[in-house]
Amino acid sequence: MLELAILGFLYDAPLHGYELRKRINALTGHVRPVAESTLYPAIKRMEQAGLLARATQPGAVAAPRHVLTLTDEGRRELRHRLAEPVQRDITDENRWFTVLAFLRHLDDPGAQSAVLRRRLAFLEEPASFFYAGDRPLRAEEVDDPFRRGILTIARATSRAELAWLRGTLETLESPAG
Repeated sequence: MLELAILGFLYDAPLHGYELRKRINALTGHVRPVAESTLYPAIKRMEQAGLLARATQPGAVAAPRHVLTLTDEGRRELRHRLAEPVQRDITDENRWFTVLAFLRHLDDPGAQSAVLRRRLAFLEEPASFFYAGDRPLRAEEVDDPFRRGILTIARATSRAELAWLRGTLETLESPAG
């Protein structure tokens, strides 16, 4: 998720590490804030892999700033990760939001549709946080008001996402889309 966010934000524009960290935290920080001790080693690995380039610019006050840009290989890697996300990127809501935040960088509406269809198929499968044997429980079947709350909120969120997915797919797949 971190590498995808780095690639996605740098696809948008060159950034220095501090600004990149702020943007990643704005996208995913409510779940898992990104510490410098996590971000900078990831940047170094990606730079060594040829996905990022670093340029030094004079700082506004004293220290020089290192501005990161995406290489052509980094752009290809982002498009590949968006076109063929691993299953966990489809099923984990937070990872899904990271994919969704940058899916516009796939230029092909057919490729965008294929990713959205995978998420749609996942959401259409009967599931729950709680089960009676192998059967998923619905909110109405749970006595615990807090667990019922989880299921009620999840149902509303899923319904909203399903409606958005279906509408977006209709637009992407229409001849005029």
